[in-house]
Amino acid sequence: MIEDWQALIGAMNGGVADLRKAAPEAMAGFSALAKAACASGALDRKTKELIALAIGVATRCQPCIAYHAQGAASAGATRAEIAETLGMAVYMGAGPSAMYAAEALEAFDQLAGSPR
Repeated sequence: MIEDWQALIGAMNGGVADLRKAAPEAMAGFSALAKAACASGALDRKTKELIALAIGVATRCQPCIAYHAQGAASAGATRAEIAETLGMAVYMGAGPSAMYAAEALEAFDQLAGSPR
């Protein structure tokens, strides 16, 4: 086992509860944003959880992975849907890095006065 994901969720729940007490207005705003983003609309709950899981992977957020893997499971996602979603997350994690690398090279060239 790489990680005890249920324990991670339990630990994060306590940490987030402490944060809600320490910064109630900011966390109320975050909760409102989460509620609006997760509300029913053109995308169903399962699709939204799959998107959130992929973003959690691409941004390397372990608690996000835990919460949204749990959410996807409770929304009825299959292992095959998870695997396909994770394939896209891997692709998008690498693709944007290549795009930012091209921008970083251009920035260096411009700022260092290097000829192309």
